[in-house]
Amino acid sequence: MSEITLSVKGLKKTIGKKEIIKGIDFDLKRGEVFGFLGPNGAGKTTTIRMLVGLIKPSSGSIEIGGYNVRKHFTEAMSQMGCIVENPELYSFLTGWENLEHFARMLPEVDRNHMKYVVELVRLDERIHDQVKTYSLGMRQRLGIAQALLGKPKVLILDEPTNGLDPMGIREMRNFIRYLAEEEGLTVLVSSHLLSEIQLMCDRVAIISKGSVIKVDYVENLLAMQERVIWQAEPRDVAKEILAGFTSVTDGVDGALITPYIEGETAGWNRALVEKGVEIKEMNRKLPALEDLFLELTGGETID
Repeated sequence: MSEITLSVKGLKKTIGKKEIIKGIDFDLKRGEVFGFLGPNGAGKTTTIRMLVGLIKPSSGSIEIGGYNVRKHFTEAMSQMGCIVENPELYSFLTGWENLEHFARMLPEVDRNHMKYVVELVRLDERIHDQVKTYSLGMRQRLGIAQALLGKPKVLILDEPTNGLDPMGIREMRNFIRYLAEEEGLTVLVSSHLLSEIQLMCDRVAIISKGSVIKVDYVENLLAMQERVIWQAEPRDVAKEILAGFTSVTDGVDGALITPYIEGETAGWNRALVEKGVEIKEMNRKLPALEDLFLELTGGETID
């Protein structure tokens, strides 16, 4: 079994009489990139703030690197690095001076480790330039270097690609994959770019209305939703026949959409042909994570 680096059990948050987070559970493993997705008001930001120690849970437990946050707060937080929203940097200082400033707050961070994280985030050629000359992508990488100074097991990145151009997004995606695969970090990523989550993450948790409604590997989630797109004439007859076997929804341009079920879809095709229906097109389609997200959350938009 892979090492569990972050464990969340029965986590709840109540403000006044309103239950914001309703008992969520998930475990994160060493060396994986974990996507955390939620619509507006779902509780994603509240959950992240509890994970990084900014607010206290009403009940439930959080363990980071084996340390319970409630019982051993300092030890647990020492296992965590994070950037919530934008990295806080001093623009009038150089990148190196920023790291020196934050390193003073941490035990046992020497120059060799500082040089290591600078090389890791690929800022060695610009680290002695003032931060005000950095691009947004470079600032993000310096923020990650800052988060890595304490040698955490878990790295939480809230919207790490926010504001980046397409090249910057691609570089950040590859860098996050490198941190997980080569450095063995657990990386939790929240993002409104579902296509990026699909490319970047191993597993995904989807939260809606304060509850986690799905946690699984990305490929498993998408395979569950594999569909068949039918173009058939006469359409009404085809829809009636297919509805006798499975659920049917209307697609664009007159298409009919059914689930793909191994071993059964071919039989549906034969039944259509036997009833004189002309099959003009029949395609298996693996939906994007965005399709699944909208379906699971009832059409709510990502925040």
